[in-house]
Parts: sequence; C-alpha cells; structure tokens
Amino acid sequence: MADRTITLLIVDDHPVVRDGLRGMFASAPGFEVLAEAADGREAVALATRLRPDVVLMDLRMPGGGGVEAITELGRLGLPSKVLVLTTYDTDSDTIPAIEAGATGYLLKDAPRDELFTAVRAAAEGRTVLSPAIASRLVSRVRSPHGGSLSAREREVIRLVARGTGNREIAAELFISEATVKTHLTHIYAKLGVKDRAAAVAAAYDRGILG
Repeated sequence: MADRTITLLIVDDHPVVRDGLRGMFASAPGFEVLAEAADGREAVALATRLRPDVVLMDLRMPGGGGVEAITELGRLGLPSKVLVLTTYDTDSDTIPAIEAGATGYLLKDAPRDELFTAVRAAAEGRTVLSPAIASRLVSRVRSPHGGSLSAREREVIRLVARGTGNREIAAELFISEATVKTHLTHIYAKLGVKDRAAAVAAAYDRGILG
C-alpha cells in the first residue's frame, strides 16, 4: 500500500473539520481525498460510487450517524475500510462502531503522524485503536458481563424509564428508530421481559436504574 496513493472519503458534519482534514491529507504524499460527506447517508452514497480505500468516519451526526453508515457499508459488501475519527470515547460509542465493522477507532486529538499511520494501516485491513480505546476494550473483555446490558442498552432503558418514545430516543442518541427497536429487543431478551414497563421494572430491580 505504501507504493500507491491511498484514496479517502472524509465524513464529518462540521465543515471546518472536513476542511482541516482535507488540507492535512493534501499536504502529505500518498493520500488523495476523493470527496467529503456531512452525514452517514451521504457517506454511504459516496462510498458506493467512489469506492475509497478508507472512509474517515465521525460518529454522531444529524441526518445519519456513523454506526448506521458503517453497518450499511458492511451490508453492501464495499471494500472500503472504515476508520472512526471522533471526539467520543465512551463504551456506548466505541463498542457499537467496532461491532458494526469499523477497522479502527481514533480520537480527534490524535497527532497528525498517528492519523497518517492509522489510515495506512486501515487501508491494509489492520486494526488501529487509540491507546485510550484499546485499554477500555481490554478492561471490558476482562470484566464479567454475561447477560448484562451494554452501555448503549443502558442509555436506551434510562430514556425509556423517563417515558421517552422511540423516535425521541433515536434523535437523542443519533441512531435510527430501527436501531432503537433492535436495542429494545435485546434488552427484553436479556431481562427476560416482553414490554417496556416490565423492562423498566426489571432494570430497577437489578440495580441498572436507580
């Protein structure tokens, strides 16, 4: 991969961030930015048409979040590798992104050279994780959590407990309504319940809510 130009698609809802990243890669040899997208839906459309080597993906964006876009790119079988570049390092962001198929996960405070190295590695299909994310994932794997709710599922059940509807939950968490319903299905299965009220009651009973 070092002997050819790596093509990129930059996905971020902030024009200033996109401009900065485009300028950064334009000044470095071996990279070509094919296009920019302001949300996940636009990213999927552009990636399908342009087939970049690497999609540099933000996560929380109005009009289509990164995790949904990563999932859709995987479903379409596109060869593009996704490298998440975001300011968010919580489990509720990192785990879904990696489960959806992201090749790597970096934070926006990563040094310029680290970003270049990560893009090259992602283009080769190698996993790249910022040190902070890597240590969190290791801790998570080592801690027993069989059957417990994921961080994202906890966020969903907390909002359900407040009486928030699926559409509002989707808007607050920057995910689709279909994803909210999927999370609820998993929550019901893990808690052994069949509806929202029973899920909230079980979550209080188990100390998940309190």
